[in-house]
Amino acid sequence: MDAEQAKRQFLEYIEIERGRAVKTVENYDHYLTRFFEQMKIREPSDITEDIVRDFRLWLNRQDGVEGSMKRRTQNYYLIAIRAFLKYLQKRGIKCISPEKIELAKLPERSLDLITTQELSRLMRAADDTDEKALRDRAILELLFSTGLRVSELCSLDADLDLSKDEFSVRGKGEKVRVVFLSPSAKEAVKAYVQARKDMGEALFVNIAKGRERGERLTSRSIERVIKYYAIKAGITKKVTPHVLRHSFATDLLSNGADIRSVQQLLGHASINTTQIYTHVTDSHLHEIHKKYHSRSR
Repeated sequence: MDAEQAKRQFLEYIEIERGRAVKTVENYDHYLTRFFEQMKIREPSDITEDIVRDFRLWLNRQDGVEGSMKRRTQNYYLIAIRAFLKYLQKRGIKCISPEKIELAKLPERSLDLITTQELSRLMRAADDTDEKALRDRAILELLFSTGLRVSELCSLDADLDLSKDEFSVRGKGEKVRVVFLSPSAKEAVKAYVQARKDMGEALFVNIAKGRERGERLTSRSIERVIKYYAIKAGITKKVTPHVLRHSFATDLLSNGADIRSVQQLLGHASINTTQIYTHVTDSHLHEIHKKYHSRSR
């Protein structure tokens, strides 16, 4: 089996058997195709440690938005190659060990956060009573109450059971988790549903004049909604649906929630992803230092 055949079977495997999203499959295809073309990979056995090292050098010398290609982007290529090698091993095809490919060290991610006061202003910004404002308020409240990813929010249907304070959502990797509605989010969604004038199956739909009414909102549309109300609330920082997801997580942690529970609520596969929020739980260290340091002096 040549490398192209193996790649095609690998992509089918991650889509069908592993349940990866179509976009993920397309990304893996892009990364592997670029690797094969640049390093002239014809057979799986052509992938050696030296070849991978040369490819890493080539990636590092490619132009990015700000100078060379970002290390995080470089790692996406390496993750795809490593996953491909794991698949080859699973199939009994001779290749180098995936463990030999180490990812580049990355600086700690910084979080885009808004203050509690800014969050309050944002949530109050959709203050009209027309259908569009009620929809937008429901979007804002639901994002902050549940910590949903924007893609998960877009996938919600209008038959959402509002008799309960929780519902299930299918997230990354087709994993299902339970999210919870705050009283204010529940009321906002109820008010919007009652005001709707269409019969579309999606929960959040387009209601602007001159466009097809009842059409499911896209992630980009939701981003524009958040940006509009952030400006209206006088927030100069960039505010996105993901910023509200960050706010959801930091709100829980700062009020005493444990990080494992927050991991489950966010739908993170690994606790390492949730660790970016530990700065919130470390905020009490200043008080401990102040209380106990050099008490004898």
